[in-house]
Amino acid sequence: MKICFVTGSRADYGLLKPLMSLVKKDKFFDFQLIVTGMHLSKDHGLTYKEIQKDKFKISYKINIQIKNDKPENICNSMGIAIKKISKKFKILKPNLIVLLGDRYEIFCASSAALVHKIPISHLHGGELTRGSIDDYFRHCITKMSNVHLVSNKKYYNRVVQLGENSKNVHVVGGFGVDLIKKTSFLNKQKLEKILGINFRKKNIIVTYHPETVINSTPAKDFNEILKAIKKFKDINFIFTKANSDTYGKKINSMIDKFVRKNRTNCFSFQSMGQTNYLSALKIVDGILGNSSSGLLEVPTFKKPTINIGSRQQDRLQAESIINVKPSSKKIIPAIRKIYSSKFKKLNKKIINPYGNGGASKKSLKILKNLKKKNLLSKKFSDISF
Repeated sequence: MKICFVTGSRADYGLLKPLMSLVKKDKFFDFQLIVTGMHLSKDHGLTYKEIQKDKFKISYKINIQIKNDKPENICNSMGIAIKKISKKFKILKPNLIVLLGDRYEIFCASSAALVHKIPISHLHGGELTRGSIDDYFRHCITKMSNVHLVSNKKYYNRVVQLGENSKNVHVVGGFGVDLIKKTSFLNKQKLEKILGINFRKKNIIVTYHPETVINSTPAKDFNEILKAIKKFKDINFIFTKANSDTYGKKINSMIDKFVRKNRTNCFSFQSMGQTNYLSALKIVDGILGNSSSGLLEVPTFKKPTINIGSRQQDRLQAESIINVKPSSKKIIPAIRKIYSSKFKKLNKKIINPYGNGGASKKSLKILKNLKKKNLLSKKFSDISF
């Protein structure tokens, strides 16, 4: 069975990686891999090199010309993506496409697969992120997909609510937890040498992406975060840069300028790399921003997340998540809160709602047992009201 994975960002690759490893090793499958989007962008760290370092053979690298993050340029990149991915699907002739999540690059891959009559297995469907256009793409991908591997029963219900046959929706848990369980973490000294920083007694990772649905002002909101960070000279703040969303370049420019002026306790990275990032999560005191990682993966480390704004609004959360508005007056007390003895005690008891691992093994078994002839024909499943 020829199975083709498509990845467009450091985030979806990290979640796909454990399942990709199992498929690659299994003789039942003929492993294929298309790499596109931010992986091939110098501005986002050329992360395809990390995929190669992990010894995955890339079938095709597809450059979709992410020159800037204006809406018209993103639409142009989407057109290029559909055209180029379609051509590679024609050559590869996969029996199944595996996609994760909700970004526009992945929407393009699912659109091409649908027209080519290639069944799709979609991971992490049914989730909500009200402040991001990814929400719309995610649900569209769900409707184009044939097999759904979801992270929680709540998301199972939502995918079924979208009209998908419950027999094709499977609760497997969060794939990020699998990645954590399989990672060989670096010790503090080695990580400091690789990153070129010295961890302090207090350390926080900052990852902030623009909100792309609500008529927000990302630069103004991010400036509020920076105003709050300025108040804490005794904390190291480690910035990882924003995605290729609208206003992403503006956010990254603000990070560069801020770090230059605050070199004693602020550091920035286009992409830390999966192992470095997860190793850092073991060391730092928490994460600040609006990254999905703060909700999906960080609770497994028993660490808090200060979740800012509405980008991740309505996503399932652990009790370790502190939700605040993009206001320095709200962010400053939230930072103080994560260092309180009461909150530290609470974090030790945190349970990640995305499970304890095993999503990849469950998914492999499901994919091996697929009846290909029945996948493409979908009947809309109505629910009773």
